[in-house]
Amino acid sequence: MPNELAGDLPTRFVQGDLDAFETIFKQFEAEVYRWALRIVREPAAAEEVVVEAFWRAYRGRARFDPARSFGAWMRTIATNAARDYLRSARHRSQGDLSGEEIVAPPAGDPAVTEAVAIAFGRLPAKLRIVATLALIEDRPYTEIAEALGLPVGTVKSRVFRAIRLLRQELIRQGIRS
Repeated sequence: MPNELAGDLPTRFVQGDLDAFETIFKQFEAEVYRWALRIVREPAAAEEVVVEAFWRAYRGRARFDPARSFGAWMRTIATNAARDYLRSARHRSQGDLSGEEIVAPPAGDPAVTEAVAIAFGRLPAKLRIVATLALIEDRPYTEIAEALGLPVGTVKSRVFRAIRLLRQELIRQGIRS
């Protein structure tokens, strides 16, 4: 994500200038969308997350420090919006935890692909986000930690726990590595 906002744009944004917000939105929309898509794994859901993330950014603009990275701030907001989306999607599905709409694992044996999608769908949201970014998107732990506002050690721990739960679920489904 581009990290710097030019000129007085950050100050104008913090003060609630709608033109500044529109400029920032145009500058960061595509990157926020790609980031959200990495997490929710569905284009329509990623679009919803982008709208929610920018709405949250605008409402919380007074908390933005213009001396800091806007890109990192937006990744954090987008991650939280994606996490909330995944939680609400899980409740809407009312027990249908196929996960296919959330995770599209690499192509291969269809039975294994489906089993992995189901296993990912059954992970708690906080583990699913970290596992998706680390294992599927191959994002660095430091980037994930920054976006989630967590220490790198916590990210590593969550990835470890997610892998353990994924293995258990795959074994339960009859898939052995």
